[in-house]
Amino acid sequence: MDFAYAEQQSVGHHGAHQAVDEQRELVAYTPLVKRIVRQLGAQAGAAMDREDMEQIGLLGLLEALRRYGQPDEKFGAYAAMRVRGAILDELRRQDWRPRAVRQESHRVRDAVRELTRKLGREPTEAEIVATLGISGEAYQEHQLAENAEVLASFDELLHELSNHAADTLSPEAQLVRRRTLEQALLQLNEREQKVIQLYYEYEASFKEIAAVLDLTEARVCQINKGALKKMKSFIEAS
Repeated sequence: MDFAYAEQQSVGHHGAHQAVDEQRELVAYTPLVKRIVRQLGAQAGAAMDREDMEQIGLLGLLEALRRYGQPDEKFGAYAAMRVRGAILDELRRQDWRPRAVRQESHRVRDAVRELTRKLGREPTEAEIVATLGISGEAYQEHQLAENAEVLASFDELLHELSNHAADTLSPEAQLVRRRTLEQALLQLNEREQKVIQLYYEYEASFKEIAAVLDLTEARVCQINKGALKKMKSFIEAS
């Protein structure tokens, strides 16, 4: 990854010694940026070049370092949120889903809702594909796009919960934030909890989770999306 731009930003605002320290931390946390780019890249498709996403993620990491102060064992989680947020912000700024794609997304969503009402249960992927008259690949792309939207929304909610740098939060505030997230996780069923854990804690890809749980990638996306919506509703109501 090219650190030149971030380093120029650093030197412009800080002394040479601090710039060297920042550079060292940027290098140390580069694997974290790459993991997040790999996760988000699978959902954003060709919306943004991976190298561009890494550069934006690196700037998010630099901001996290400056807000947080000296990294400790809790910095990784804080930095991950900042890096993911920076990339998602840029994706939204670029309006990465064309209008026609958004319209198609609404059509698919409405059709699935109607099919669910008719069947009186959640339809299978095969039933959805047959009803929509689209390929399994097209439906999977739709699920990935939908999931990216929900992920962005949930990331904003987490950002609101963490709207102060971690070192400015009192121990009590940090405890409340952690318990709120734990309680939100308890609102999920066992499979939803497993998907959330594998994706966010173990940073597995949707493809890897699908293999572990013996599901299709599209189904994993669907479960993740529903789980995030449940958690978001619980947190907003808390």
